[in-house]
Amino acid sequence: MKYLPLDQQLFIKNRERFTAKMQPDSIAIFNSNDELPTNGDALFTFRQNSDLYWLTGIDQEDTMLVLYPGNPDPKHREVLVLVRPNELKEKWDGHRLRKEEATAISGIQTIVWLDSLDAFLQQWIHEAANIYLNSNENNRKANLVPVRDYRYAAELRERYPLHNYLRAAKLLKELRAVKTAEEVKVLQVAIDITEKTFRRLLQFIKPGVFEYEIHAEILHEFLRNRATGEAYGSIIASGDRARTLHYVENSRECKDGEVILMDFGAAYGGYNADLTRSVPVNGKFTPRQREVYNACLHLHNYAKSILKPGITIAKYHEMVGVEAGKEFVKIGLLTEGDIKNQDPETPAYRKYLYHGISHHLGVDVHDLGPSFFQPIPEGAVLTVEPGIYIEEEQLGIRIENNIWLKAGGNVDLMKNIPITADEIEALMKK
Repeated sequence: MKYLPLDQQLFIKNRERFTAKMQPDSIAIFNSNDELPTNGDALFTFRQNSDLYWLTGIDQEDTMLVLYPGNPDPKHREVLVLVRPNELKEKWDGHRLRKEEATAISGIQTIVWLDSLDAFLQQWIHEAANIYLNSNENNRKANLVPVRDYRYAAELRERYPLHNYLRAAKLLKELRAVKTAEEVKVLQVAIDITEKTFRRLLQFIKPGVFEYEIHAEILHEFLRNRATGEAYGSIIASGDRARTLHYVENSRECKDGEVILMDFGAAYGGYNADLTRSVPVNGKFTPRQREVYNACLHLHNYAKSILKPGITIAKYHEMVGVEAGKEFVKIGLLTEGDIKNQDPETPAYRKYLYHGISHHLGVDVHDLGPSFFQPIPEGAVLTVEPGIYIEEEQLGIRIENNIWLKAGGNVDLMKNIPITADEIEALMKK
């Protein structure tokens, strides 16, 4: 791993939080993700199952976790399962964790090799009444591929049909939405790397630079600061391309007079930053670009002011939408008549702001959290990212920070990253 060792208390506390919510007489089993083929004999870069990582900190294939708080044998109440190191495989693919290394990362004292697990697991399952198994219950994506979690669930149901099966994901959705101080500390490192990268870009961007060159600067700064890499595919969208929300082609020349929208974030220690800034390619906003930018910044600050523990995403989006309508009238995109006569199901502001304002953030960029109509809990970390996209002006602007919701007042984890038009112009001038 490129990142520095994390405090194992992060993962110890996460396991304690999960086991505290398990029903009595239950065992929970978690699997790593599959190694997925690309073409021929090649594999995609391995990405650990987010739930398993959240519970253990182990970023290695063929890993399992067994939690059985009621096990009569105390040393088997939490067991980490690893693939046995193989000298020949290590010559090809590199070092695999030894027991003492895995314990140092996870805080789990009992390590079992994968090839000897069955002998233990059968006895534990026979003694338990309930089995928690994992699945992907992120509301944003249906899982149509029969990945390891689903294959394993089918296998266990066939072998142990009379047990009561429970959904680990239901508990994890609630738990992972609330970030501990240890988690936010790691997330802050990812954000700080992202800030360094943005400041570097402000010195690099100028007319004639290509989007892919900016992307290369991002990757360079991430890796030299121990980031694992990108949290997601970086969006480097100059001019009219900024209106495409997930533009990742990053192939065009950045031209004088354009605004460039950059949406990127570093991944560090399993946690992800998510920043968006929109800057003038030549270092100076036109009066109209500044007007639209300031309107977007107003919406950003308004959204931050109302995003509090206890509000629902549905109510929050509704309130931001009302404010967006007012702001769009001020900058000439809408009229009072447009607002008065709008269809409540399709508000007028949606012509220029056609995405959600926030999502949960953590070990997944679109992290787990309560549904649209449930209260947001204290301790959640969310993005705040309103945008304004004007087809007739070939202009797209979005401004995004990451916010930790606290009862005593939210913490803007990106408060040190330049955000006003004046700050951006001053830094680009240097």
